[in-house]
Amino acid sequence: MSTPKTDKAEKDLQAVLSKIHSMPAPYGGIGARLHETIISAGPKLKPRLWYGMPGYATGRSTPVVVFFRLDDGVMTLGLSEHAHVERESGTALRPCAWYLDELDDSTLEKVAAVVRTAFEPTS
Repeated sequence: MSTPKTDKAEKDLQAVLSKIHSMPAPYGGIGARLHETIISAGPKLKPRLWYGMPGYATGRSTPVVVFFRLDDGVMTLGLSEHAHVERESGTALRPCAWYLDELDDSTLEKVAAVVRTAFEPTS
């Protein structure tokens, strides 16, 4: 028999996968690959819907750090204010969002690196 905690985590995962599946082409495929990459880069991450779109946190009740969303035909990969993000050299800017309409291996590698960095502990 599964525990309520496991049931909630499975329900959250199914909600995320359902949301991704409901995205129109090509975004459903992009979302599926993003989801796989995010989970591979952060195997302890817990997916859940966040503002109606896939979000990823270290626990069910902890803040979402990485998310992606589809709005008006634009796919965005983003980091919340809770992400660990270094300032861009010589500025006070911190990168927090990217638009995409396709994926390739180098982009997926960058996504994985962003995910790993975003969840680094802050000092």
